[in-house]
Amino acid sequence: MTDDKPSDPESLDARIAAAKAAQARSAGSAEQRSENAGWAIGIEFVGAVLVSGFIGWLIDRYAGWHTSPWGMIILLVLGFAAGTRRAMQTSAQFDADAGDEKK
Repeated sequence: MTDDKPSDPESLDARIAAAKAAQARSAGSAEQRSENAGWAIGIEFVGAVLVSGFIGWLIDRYAGWHTSPWGMIILLVLGFAAGTRRAMQTSAQFDADAGDEKK
């Protein structure tokens, strides 16, 4: 078995350096994807809670304050539940995508 590539030490060093650089780029991009996934989950959760709380506040305000503060409290709890459910779904999706990349 002969290798057509030259056995030049400089060529070997260049190939090793290129392989290390490619590995560092792929590791960095995996870390970046993980960080982006974490931010996405957090933003979705906070957004769900804030939007539902705002809608509850609007309901309380335009109902003539007769429902105050119960509309906001109920919708905050529902927003928390919806945000938690959505965060779990998104997290499971990111985990499944990461499992597919490893194969």
